[in-house]
Amino acid sequence: MEAEEIRLNREVYETLISLTEPPAPAVRIWTGERWGPEDAPATLVLNHPGALRVMLMPPGDLVAGEAYVFGDVDIEGDLYAALEFGARLDAARRHPVKVLRLMRRLRKLPEAAGHADKRPTRGGRVHSRARDEEAVRHHYDAGNEFFESFLDPRMVYSCAYFLDATDTLEDAQERKLDVVCRKLQLSPGQRLLDVGCGWGALVIHAARHYDVEAVGITLSLEQAEEARRRAKEAGVDQQVDILVQDYREVEGTFDAIASIGMYEHVGAKELGTYFSRLSELLGPRGILLNHGITTRDRRGGRGKPTFVSTYVFPDGELHPVEMALVEAENAGFYVRDVESLRPSYAMTLRRWVENLEGSPMTDTPEDEVRHRIFRLYLAGSALSFELGGSDVYQIVAVKPERPWTLGRGFMVASDDG
Repeated sequence: MEAEEIRLNREVYETLISLTEPPAPAVRIWTGERWGPEDAPATLVLNHPGALRVMLMPPGDLVAGEAYVFGDVDIEGDLYAALEFGARLDAARRHPVKVLRLMRRLRKLPEAAGHADKRPTRGGRVHSRARDEEAVRHHYDAGNEFFESFLDPRMVYSCAYFLDATDTLEDAQERKLDVVCRKLQLSPGQRLLDVGCGWGALVIHAARHYDVEAVGITLSLEQAEEARRRAKEAGVDQQVDILVQDYREVEGTFDAIASIGMYEHVGAKELGTYFSRLSELLGPRGILLNHGITTRDRRGGRGKPTFVSTYVFPDGELHPVEMALVEAENAGFYVRDVESLRPSYAMTLRRWVENLEGSPMTDTPEDEVRHRIFRLYLAGSALSFELGGSDVYQIVAVKPERPWTLGRGFMVASDDG
């Protein structure tokens, strides 16, 4: 029986590598036997005879990710090379005859239990306030210590601003904070709102270096507590207020608003409400910076659940950049500047993966699952930015009453520019 299982797995492996261009990963099966190129950049470890069937049926990144997270397969060597091979396999769906041959062979492999019963479930209307709160806390209340294990010391959980590949993550994140403040043209005494403030890096930086009054909002209780502690430690707690609040609940008037890495949680149907609410919160000469990830996929619709939408960012949605521009203008904004930071985000993510892999991991099964989820998510996201499937844009938009300014303004060419 085992000899037959080995033969079938080898047939599936050979079919897989025939679907794409080299390089292909090697395979080591549960008996220790290894197949594939000696110099393969990565090795896929099959921990039982049905591992490939669990990973590839039905096709999609959700079940493939689950197979890695829950230990059906392991990846040794270059994780990015293994994921890039997976991306090439996905593109191979354009060859239906080959895919049909693969599916037939996969069905001959031993059946093994999948992991659908482990998937998080949520109730309530998508993007209602209660469900958004639950979704945000699913991700961000995973423990401040865990995020400290891979973020920079300021705990900035969004794209850094690299000018050179030799920049440290810490320097690139500090530059990003300053770029945001300069694009918002902050000046002493102004009021700044940070929508989705995380652990408070931007509001603390703006208060310390631009002497503004800053309000940061988050739905994460753990983030809020740590952000308040950091503001006090930095000596700006009298200028910084951290609130656990939905953006739809904020009251008051602000001179500037930053929304960084938050609008991905809003949802396509709520983008109009989102930009309209931010417009209402801005004074007549106000300025908005919206920093968010976008997709090049213009097919529309939420589609089937993915690994990231199931295990990482529940209910998260990515939109083409033009959707944000249209909804901002529909809300009365004038768009002044649009900048892509795609190469910087790829570099940021690779630094996070390096930090995560270098951090100690406790021995509980829950910690191992979380570590695998984030390792796969961060590395896969880095590849998506490098291959062009995803982008990230900073959009600067103003109220119509704000006058034009000429010259370099907020544009950044160097650290002392």
